[in-house]
Amino acid sequence: MDKILRVNMGAAGGPTFQETPLGDYAGLAGRALTSAVVAKEVPPLCHPLGEDNKLVIAPGLLSGTTAAMSGRISVGCKSPLTGGIKEANAGGQASQVLARLGYAAIILEGKPQDNTLYRLLINKDGVKIWADNSLRLLPNYDLIDKMKQEYGEKAAFMSIGPAGEMKLAAASIACTDMEQRPTRHAGRGGVGAVMGSKGIKVIILDDSGMKMRSPKDPEKFKESTRKWVEGLQKHPVTGEGLPAYGTNVLTNILNEAGGYPTYNFKQGRFDGAAKISGEAQAELETKRGGLATHGCHRGCIIRCSGTYNDKDGHYLTKQPEYETVWAHGGNCGIDDLDTIAMLDFLDDNYGVDTIEMGATVGVAMEAGLIKFGDGQGAINLVKEVGQGTHLGRILGSGAAVTGKVFGVERVPVVKGQAMPAYDPRAVQGIGVTYATTPMGADHTAGYAVTANVLNVGGNVDPMKPEGQIELSRNLQIATAAVDSTGMCLFVAFAVLDQPETFQALIDSINAFYGLALTADDVVALGKSVLKNERDFNARAGFTAKQDRLPDYFKKEAFPPHNITFQVTDEDLDKVFNW
Repeated sequence: MDKILRVNMGAAGGPTFQETPLGDYAGLAGRALTSAVVAKEVPPLCHPLGEDNKLVIAPGLLSGTTAAMSGRISVGCKSPLTGGIKEANAGGQASQVLARLGYAAIILEGKPQDNTLYRLLINKDGVKIWADNSLRLLPNYDLIDKMKQEYGEKAAFMSIGPAGEMKLAAASIACTDMEQRPTRHAGRGGVGAVMGSKGIKVIILDDSGMKMRSPKDPEKFKESTRKWVEGLQKHPVTGEGLPAYGTNVLTNILNEAGGYPTYNFKQGRFDGAAKISGEAQAELETKRGGLATHGCHRGCIIRCSGTYNDKDGHYLTKQPEYETVWAHGGNCGIDDLDTIAMLDFLDDNYGVDTIEMGATVGVAMEAGLIKFGDGQGAINLVKEVGQGTHLGRILGSGAAVTGKVFGVERVPVVKGQAMPAYDPRAVQGIGVTYATTPMGADHTAGYAVTANVLNVGGNVDPMKPEGQIELSRNLQIATAAVDSTGMCLFVAFAVLDQPETFQALIDSINAFYGLALTADDVVALGKSVLKNERDFNARAGFTAKQDRLPDYFKKEAFPPHNITFQVTDEDLDKVFNW
């Protein structure tokens, strides 16, 4: 990964491209690279859908190697949803393939002069880009079926659905999984709208004829990655819970903890939780001939994904993740797995973020468009998005916009981005992360659920303000570093509890690159990423006032614990005092 592919979509006479050396970005990958490029090259006050924004796609430090769990890809830009910097992260095959093709990043620059759509092909023979308006408004599954017929079974694809073409702020970028299904999404922040603004419908990545990336010290790399796998396999979360029940194993756990946001964040327990839990989901998937355990990319050993078949035993969608099951399930008062799976399929097919869409449907229910619990009504609303109706465009612009249009006060967003599946009153550490991360409300930015609920990496009382600032701070720093390696964030469970597993990850990076990094260097990397992101947001006009939860979280007591968000504004302003 010694070069950057820059594609100028606004060049006179049509798109042009050039390969450039890493230059100032040498040594960076993943989120560290996307955020560095955006912070340095994108004017902070530019329009997110304008020619001055850039879409940066970067594999991680260890992507394209034999290291387990190294297949995450980072997508960065100025977000049309938040107005600030964004890094959205996805699994699937794209990161491994792009890394083996030798690219540290693809940077899409400029903007076409018209509405022409383009394909971008990258393989061992080089790069090709050409217009193809026959792809217009194709949903992701139909698009990828067409691509598979043309490029065979080994290529990976990154694509946008109709939502991205319509430049809706909830639009995602789909990455294909091992079966070439468009199921792994860089979902958050509207990155799909930015790809749509650049006129790129699909990126074809084909590493046929390319070798696995080679480490500087093969023996040390082999030994450190062996210890890495051992550490992941012996941890109860990454070795047992996630493989058995997927991410949705959290439904019963959070519901029991009283932190499962239900009916648009009105209460912390959902009577129908057991019906949509990971245990119930795995049983149903197995019964119908699907898979309760499956990896989203080659080299995944946690295997927290799966396949969901319909009542007739036909493939419908990938196993809906915990966040999706919550967003379209408990948050909307829906307790039917088939309905939730259909909503997951529609979101993936149209190319929208499942968290943002579920929260948006919840706000629409609050506004009275449909009733809580109306599964068919929720399906109809998401179909409006795919069809690009007036209502669909409102909904596809996210929860904040929908709340404004329909006069709803109780809209669970920070910096314009919807909150995920943990109420910040019952899990106060995640509330600190929601409020202060540069990304807008985002659980993955500093997953305080670890110590607040799961007793991983320590134990901090979830309903008291004490210790939450330090917890979120440390996790935000660590996460920024992990997001730069290409590693799946779920490795954090083992890394937090097992010092030897953390050391194995560091040793793997050192052996691969011939470095001598220490734990302190990893912390410094995380801090540098956050510094770049916060600097961009400050120049974009963000102040401490944006690092806040909506007022009602401080005023409305949250059942069953009847508690409000207790962390003070003064303490929130101390998160980045390191």
